[in-house]
Amino acid sequence: MGTCNLNHSQQDVRLKLESQMGFLPKDLGKKLGRFLENENSQETLNELFHLLKKYDSASKEEQDARNEKLNHFMR
Repeated sequence: MGTCNLNHSQQDVRLKLESQMGFLPKDLGKKLGRFLENENSQETLNELFHLLKKYDSASKEEQDARNEKLNHFMR
């Protein structure tokens, strides 16, 4: 994924999560929703946003790689 110079707000990430919820594994989507109830660093928000961006159009292999990275935040 390319580097983006935009900072994404907590709300931006929540909206992106909502738009991709139907494509994410259910348990991961729920965990991410709970994770976003807390304050997060700008770096974390930006990374989450880009992992979720165009998730629906990513290949199965790419989705699996993103799932692994997304799960890393929940640990």
